[in-house]
Amino acid sequence: MIRRMAIDERGALTPIPRFPAGFLWGVSTSAHQIEGAADERERSVWDAFTAEPGRVKDGSTAEVACDHYHRYGEDVALLAGLGAGAYRFSVSWPRVNSPKGLDFYDRLVDELCAAGVRPVPTLFHWDLPVTLDWLERDTAARFAEYVSVVAERLGDRVKKWITLNEPAEHTLLGHALGTHAPGRRLLFDALPVAHHQLLAHGLAVRALRAAGATDIGIANSHGPTWPASQEQPDLEAADFYDLLLNRLFADPLLLGQYPDGIGELMPGDVESDLKVIAEPIDFYGINYYAPTRVGAPQGTEIEFGGITMPAELPFSVREIEGVPTTDFGWPVVPEGLTELLTGFRDRYGDRLPPVVITENGCSYEGVDDQERIAYLDGHIRALHRAVESGVDVRGYFVWSLLDNFEWAEGYARRFGLVHVDYETQERTPKASYGWLRDVLRAQR
Repeated sequence: MIRRMAIDERGALTPIPRFPAGFLWGVSTSAHQIEGAADERERSVWDAFTAEPGRVKDGSTAEVACDHYHRYGEDVALLAGLGAGAYRFSVSWPRVNSPKGLDFYDRLVDELCAAGVRPVPTLFHWDLPVTLDWLERDTAARFAEYVSVVAERLGDRVKKWITLNEPAEHTLLGHALGTHAPGRRLLFDALPVAHHQLLAHGLAVRALRAAGATDIGIANSHGPTWPASQEQPDLEAADFYDLLLNRLFADPLLLGQYPDGIGELMPGDVESDLKVIAEPIDFYGINYYAPTRVGAPQGTEIEFGGITMPAELPFSVREIEGVPTTDFGWPVVPEGLTELLTGFRDRYGDRLPPVVITENGCSYEGVDDQERIAYLDGHIRALHRAVESGVDVRGYFVWSLLDNFEWAEGYARRFGLVHVDYETQERTPKASYGWLRDVLRAQR
């Protein structure tokens, strides 16, 4: 059964259950989606991608986006007003490569610290410098060098670090299916991209440790995989999908090995690389949006959640019936978060470090966004049920603080707690912002 908002006998919302002391509440963004000021940094693969006609549905770019680069003070004030304990932002590698690029992050981190908001930078959120390529092993080494530069500059104030965001999506959408930057359609020839990102993570952990960091994790996207039926072809297709989207990126990090049959498909000295990839981390970040219903291939191209799934894939993604959907068409299934977390605990046991939900959110129009309130209410309660069942969860970050450039969708999708008028850059807190502010006050 899909749970809705918890209502008491008077028709009022019941309070969100209390989480353990020290639980970290925050919100997330990413550099390319909000910063703008594209003329003050190097070009990224996303700049090249959005310059190609037809790549972004509304033809837009992130050259200005939310102009956070110039308006970060206003946005930090919104974070403080919300009562957020932490802000997960990303550092733009192309900006760091440009003159005075790190000065911006210096100012941002100082502003956050002055406001009492913990800075939690993600060091790669898809905006690779256009001169680099994840198909090349050397990019992992270049990433570690860049991480060392950032850590040296910010490490006196930043204590919690995230290496990469969603390498699964960056591999699948950017390199296998071609719907995200850099726009390649390599299908399973994209596997080296996954390996090199995981290697980059391990090298970054070593670089951060060398700089004195003691709280390091990654942000991987995960969700339960539900077979379309109990027929063998559907079960096999679902198992394969689960391997690609979940285990391919969790097993090497947590177990030091690839799932059976995958390691021999990866480039280089995989056994040695796995020792680097499996460097111990202090928390495991999970981005959760929805489960996926998967069946045997249907022999036709399928449009699902804004993504075109080629007919030649050995699985097909199916609709989850009987549940509400967001404006993006994504199913709303809070119970999937509980299922995912308890499943991870059962699969990985004591190899699973403390978990942080590094993204969870939804796309809805309007400032009086009651649907978003219902979504967050349901998912926070589902998270609490996972905590009650013994999963060691230490934090929860909402995606996202601001409406922003939503990658290949352009500005057509709004995930923010704060509405952004892209013509005037005026920020307007939504109803969900006020609701979350009250939740966070009650958790103190």
